[in-house]
Amino acid sequence: MPLPKNGRGGNGARGKATDGALDKEKQMAASSADAATVLTTNQGLQIPDNHNSLKAGPRGPTLLEDFILREKITHFDHERIPERVVHARGSAAHGVFQVYKSLSRYTRADFLQNPDARTPVFVRFSTVAGARGSADTVRDVRGFAVKFYTQEGNYDLVGNNMPVFFVQDAMKFPDLIHAVKPEPHHEMPQAASAHDSFWDFASLMPETTHMLMWAMSDRAIPRSLRMMEGFGVHTFRLINARGEAHFVKFHWKPKLGLHSLVWDEAQKIAGKDADFHRRDLWEAIEAGNFPEWELGMQVIEEGKEQSLGFDILDATKLIPEEMVPVEIVGKLTLNRNPDNFFAETEQVAFHPGHLVPGIDFSNDPLLQGRLFSYTDTQISRLGGANFHEIPINKAVCPFHNFQRDGMHRQTVDRGRANYEPNTLGAGGAEFRVDGGSNGFQVHPEPMESPKFRGRSPSFDDHFSQAALFWHSQSAAEKEHIVAAFRFELSKVDTPAIRQRVVDNLAHVDAMLAKKVAAPLGIDAPDARAAAGRAGFRDVRIQLPIEESSALAMARPPGKGIPTRKVAVLVADGVEMLGLRPLLQSLKDAGAIVKTVAPQLGQVATATGRQLPVDFTLANAPSIMFDAVLVAGGPDSVATLAGMGDAVHYVLEAYKHFKPVCALGDGVRLLQGLGIAAGADAKALAVHPGVVLGAGSADSAPETAQAFIQAIAAHRHWDRPGAAAVPA
Repeated sequence: MPLPKNGRGGNGARGKATDGALDKEKQMAASSADAATVLTTNQGLQIPDNHNSLKAGPRGPTLLEDFILREKITHFDHERIPERVVHARGSAAHGVFQVYKSLSRYTRADFLQNPDARTPVFVRFSTVAGARGSADTVRDVRGFAVKFYTQEGNYDLVGNNMPVFFVQDAMKFPDLIHAVKPEPHHEMPQAASAHDSFWDFASLMPETTHMLMWAMSDRAIPRSLRMMEGFGVHTFRLINARGEAHFVKFHWKPKLGLHSLVWDEAQKIAGKDADFHRRDLWEAIEAGNFPEWELGMQVIEEGKEQSLGFDILDATKLIPEEMVPVEIVGKLTLNRNPDNFFAETEQVAFHPGHLVPGIDFSNDPLLQGRLFSYTDTQISRLGGANFHEIPINKAVCPFHNFQRDGMHRQTVDRGRANYEPNTLGAGGAEFRVDGGSNGFQVHPEPMESPKFRGRSPSFDDHFSQAALFWHSQSAAEKEHIVAAFRFELSKVDTPAIRQRVVDNLAHVDAMLAKKVAAPLGIDAPDARAAAGRAGFRDVRIQLPIEESSALAMARPPGKGIPTRKVAVLVADGVEMLGLRPLLQSLKDAGAIVKTVAPQLGQVATATGRQLPVDFTLANAPSIMFDAVLVAGGPDSVATLAGMGDAVHYVLEAYKHFKPVCALGDGVRLLQGLGIAAGADAKALAVHPGVVLGAGSADSAPETAQAFIQAIAAHRHWDRPGAAAVPA
């Protein structure tokens, strides 16, 4: 075909068309730039409210028609394959639950009726933010999920070790997790909230304030999974046989007491033994030291919840125990480790919607969103809708329905009828819905109108309970909270974010905010600045109490020291005369006693006998133990005093406020370190938790009693000069 005479012809027309297309692309790009600041669905529909799900009235349940919520959570649930999006790192155990007495006045749930019945359970503990390979002792919320294998079906009580949560509505959950996860441009930091994106989100969401107080407290670094509380977090309903309803909050109270790590200790353990909590739980169960918790319930008669002064549907609120006491109703015992980590711990699928007759939901908007999210997540993570057939998830009671086929189906269904009603199945209409009173009954509740995307004004108070938590802490716990905020915010590069956080804290307590702000290189906290930001509502509810003892961890010491771990520092020449009866007293009290020496094998005692060595100073540092005992004997003490590792061992235990005991010549080791100036009562008063013994057989009972009391107290926060110790 000949070219056009002007040499341009068709190409010129095509050029004009191309120019038009470019103009259109520029317009679209400009439009996209404008739209980049507006949130939309994946179909480009502008989102009118990214904070609230669609509800039937301000306090009504979340509506399934909320396609914006479903799209957001569906995408969020499928972001990680196959690792859990949250709670990826976990450990678990089998056990049993027994109710102490029938709870028929509250609920018809069968497993809560007979004190002689033992209900099998599977419990999974977890961190929230970190990946499967992260460390156990990071600062984080801990998951506490219990699967009850009841005769009426599986019931899952899915909770945390803190009774409140960061956000009020499931609509904000994906944003929260996106913010706390490693920042997407460089995938750092792992399993940590100490970075800009988390605190940017938190500083813009005042409703996070109460949970931030918990997360910055010692609750976020438990000593052991066996020594932390659990909470159902949400408000649920109990329904009895007469159809009467009560609201309920669930609690798990550890029989071993409530204990934490020190932050410096937690960081060091993460490097020394990333599996610290996993190992502790596994070894305790293997040794027959079965962890136990008591189940407690705060029960509120339906219709009386408004008298509390705050909204029990708000997951950022708790019910102070002084207002509604916790009724202890049963005991959970973990007595068997999993046979296979993947098959059980990794594949277990929890769901707050796995209920039994007599237990029902409330209209908590965070809980309502979770009801959709959990099933959606399990389908993605475990390969399909048949995840309930995996042995760890399978109900122990008979079950039947016409939900068939699908990926990984294990059941071989027989017969020609896979529908209901039918007359072609075995025995005619053998499986049918009779419409009677058996099975799960939804509690009848009037619905509000009109449809509403927003929150009830009763959710507006974000600071009263945060202030209650702060004022309930001991002096030492307050120092730890301040230090935690300082550390986290020191990792934030953007000064404006640090400023917003302390401005928010000024609404909790002015002194708290000032202490946090002092070393951060920002302006003094200004409560008015926080109040002036968009969406900020400074609504206060006058609580009937100013402090709650249940919110503090620094409580009176427990009655004993079962499973507490004691390191005994020894070297050649160790004196056993006073040590042997002391060690026996510790073992009789339930402590786990291990000898730690410069080398493995054995050490020679002062009488020439051989003492087996369990660990070395290097492979079992002080951070792995609850207390340290320096044995006597001049040669043994001289060897230890000349070793930097041994000196550091004792100093580190002292710095971490742990009980330290020294026998005979071992006292000189402590004196040389400046820890103790003598063995008299005056010296002990100056150095709480330091026990000095003569090392003789006659003095062993008195020394043992004092040391056991010191261990039972867990930490001695009023110890002077600990911050100056070079360890």
